Amino acid sequence: MADSMSEYLKTDMECEGLLECMHGLKNLDKETFKLLAESAEPLTVDEIAERIDRERSTAYRSIQRLIQAGFVQKEQVNYEQGGYYHVYYPTSPGEIAGDMQRMLNDWYAKMGQLIQEFEDKYDHTQQATAVQQ
Repeated sequence: MADSMSEYLKTDMECEGLLECMHGLKNLDKETFKLLAESAEPLTVDEIAERIDRERSTAYRSIQRLIQAGFVQKEQVNYEQGGYYHVYYPTSPGEIAGDMQRMLNDWYAKMGQLIQEFEDKYDHTQQATAVQQ
């Protein structure tokens, strides 16, 4: 990954790169999300673990990171005789895109504020130096 924003903007970015860039997700998380997005139906943790060839606990941690980021939804399925299990499915692309757009807008506003603070601080410093001379 690039060390600075200017270097990062020069790299070829891919759609899945948004998962890493905006949410700090890992390659396993991207693999898990892709699996869920390509699946015809919601999957259990055990099904996900088997398909990504990882331990159940590893798959579960990946799913939890995806839920936290808003990329995956969890649904409870009840057995007729009692008990339940959970299945997981991807959040709609429109909802994910909307969340990322809001996050980008928030980031943009924060960067604008920091840039203005930088300008105010150093413009004031230059004016003080000019007055002293």
